[in-house]
Amino acid sequence: MNLSWRAVVALAAVLIAGEAIAQANYPEKPIRMLAGFPAGGPSDIVARLVGDRLTDALGKPVVVEVMTGAGGSIASDRVAKSAPDGYTLLIATSGMIVVNPSLYPRLPFDPLKDLTPVIEISVQPNFLVVNNSVPANSVQELVALARAQPGKLTFASGGAGTSNHLAGELFKSMAKIDIQHVPYRGVSVALPDLLAGRIDLAFLVAPAALPQVREGRVRALAVSSLRRSPAAPELPTMAESGFPGFDATTWYALMAPAGTPTTIVERLRREIARSLAQPEFRKKFDEIGTEVTTRSFAEFVAALPAETQQWARIIKEAGIKPTD
Repeated sequence: MNLSWRAVVALAAVLIAGEAIAQANYPEKPIRMLAGFPAGGPSDIVARLVGDRLTDALGKPVVVEVMTGAGGSIASDRVAKSAPDGYTLLIATSGMIVVNPSLYPRLPFDPLKDLTPVIEISVQPNFLVVNNSVPANSVQELVALARAQPGKLTFASGGAGTSNHLAGELFKSMAKIDIQHVPYRGVSVALPDLLAGRIDLAFLVAPAALPQVREGRVRALAVSSLRRSPAAPELPTMAESGFPGFDATTWYALMAPAGTPTTIVERLRREIARSLAQPEFRKKFDEIGTEVTTRSFAEFVAALPAETQQWARIIKEAGIKPTD
């Protein structure tokens, strides 16, 4: 009995030592990084930017794999159920983590419990723009117009549950206005109707909104993030426009399966943070309409439950259903 006990202890010691060595030598093989949206989109581009930097820093290939479906939940589920050894990672978006649990009520995993945040990378705000025929030059004037004509104004989105749809629904809820949602199969499809005046307003990401604003085809009233955007610093935030706490942005973060060793998580965080501090690397994010995060890691993690609750309420109030 004594020998058996000693053998168990010895085996446990060997296993622990082996695990410690594996962590110290991490990585010893290529790393998979999953992105949940189509190739060429912001999620895929962020994944490849980060993957290239990690490849250089870690000395092993980081291979980006696109796995689409269910608003990114298929990729999230795959990573959540992978071995927590640092070799399967996820480029997560806010939609995948804090929106999808309410949009897809039968998710086979819990994003907040089954995934470990490594680091927030960047954020992509939406810009509230209106057609030039809309007689409003500020958010407050737009609200007054909507209240005077309930149900008449329309706002476009790239589809039910998308970031620009949720931004519009949050605006409706906080402003207590009745404006009609018109979903499209992507923002690029909606843009011609917005420019032609068949749609009155929309929340659009920088690459879609700012070129049209600068050419005078639409008018921008505000940005949906808590801080002003470096891409258009003259625009007030929605919070500055009378809606404290208004935050409707898409963030991008690196996540790993829950239970991934702290030493591995901290190394990944350290290497990415080092890259994000470099001006030439930050510029690459500006080029795709995202901004390197200004939140601390602690602020990011602390915000996740509140963001989940906020979008759960909005989705329930608006009766939003997924489109895929």
